[in-house]
Amino acid sequence: MKRTTIAALTFIIAPLVVAQSGGMKGMDMNDVDMKGIDKGASKSQAQSHHGAGTVKSVDLGKGTVTIAHGPVASMSWPAMTMTFKAKDGKILGAAKPGQKITFQFIQQGRDYVVTSVN
Repeated sequence: MKRTTIAALTFIIAPLVVAQSGGMKGMDMNDVDMKGIDKGASKSQAQSHHGAGTVKSVDLGKGTVTIAHGPVASMSWPAMTMTFKAKDGKILGAAKPGQKITFQFIQQGRDYVVTSVN
């Protein structure tokens, strides 16, 4: 009896919920924070971010530097190791594996680009 009642209620309530929500067509995503996917992406791309960490490797051929960095508050990132593109060859020349550095970077589309190394 309980299963029949639950099944009947499901068939009655489900269409009402879909009708009430407009089938998700009316969902407003303007106020949703997508952490760099929508409106936040353009803000992140224009903003310079600061990090500190240790250079793990430099790939001159790909123009990248891999850094084990601490948390980056402006991006809400925890500490991690990641590969960044380098703005230019000077940055790659200044970064040596094992070296502790502070660095500035920006977001360009899906890439994170180191713009300076100290």
